[in-house]
Amino acid sequence: MNARRGTVADLREGFVASLLLAPGVIAFGLTFGLAARQAGLSTGYTMLMSLTVFAGAAQFSTLQIWSAAGPGMILLVTLIVNLRYLLMSASIAPYLRRARWHEKAFAAFMLSDESYALAIARYATGRGTLAHLVGTNLGLYVQWAAATLGGALLGALGPDLSAYRLDLIFPLAFVGLLVPLVRDASASIVALAAAVLAVGARALIPGKWYILVAGLGASALGSLVELRWPRR
Repeated sequence: MNARRGTVADLREGFVASLLLAPGVIAFGLTFGLAARQAGLSTGYTMLMSLTVFAGAAQFSTLQIWSAAGPGMILLVTLIVNLRYLLMSASIAPYLRRARWHEKAFAAFMLSDESYALAIARYATGRGTLAHLVGTNLGLYVQWAAATLGGALLGALGPDLSAYRLDLIFPLAFVGLLVPLVRDASASIVALAAAVLAVGARALIPGKWYILVAGLGASALGSLVELRWPRR
C-alpha cells in the first residue's frame, strides 16, 4: 500500500485538479471573509485565521461564539469540529508510509475535505502520489486565502450576502466528490449508515460531536463489512 512520492508533473497535476473546485472554494472563502468582518475581526486577523487554521467549518463555528466565548472555548470548538480529520488522516496514512515526518506534518496541516476525497479516489485507482496530494492542497490553500482576503476587503464596504447561502456550496461540492467513490454494496451500506448516524446524532447531541459519532460509527461498520464480505 506504499504510495509513490511522485514527480513535479504530479505536483502540477494536483494543483490543476484543485482548480475544478475553485468556484466552491472561492464562494465559501468570500462568505467567510464577509462574515468575519461582520463579526468584528479586522482584515489582518481574518487572514491570520485562514492561513493558520485552514478549516472552513471550524472557522465559521468560531465566528458564532467569537464575541461571547473565551480563548479556551474557541480552541475547544475548533478541536471538536476538526476531529473528523483524525479519521481522514488515519485512512490516508497507510499510503504515506514512505513519506518523511515533515512531509506527513505538512500534508496533515494542509488536508481538507476536498483534497482528501480527491486523494482517496486516486489512491483507489493506484495513481495516488504524495506530490499530487501536496499539489492539490497547495491549490486549495491559495484559493482559500485569496477568497478570504477578497471577502474581508468586500466586508469592509458593508455588504451582507448571507441570504444567498453561499456557505452551502462547499459541502455540496464535497458530496459531489464522494458519490463516485460509492461503487459497490459495501460502500453504499457504509455511506447510508454515515448519513443516518449524522442526522440522528445531530438531533440528539449538541455542538459538532455528531460529525465524530457518524465518522466513528460508519468506520466501525465499514470494518465489519470488510471482514464479513472482503473485496476480491
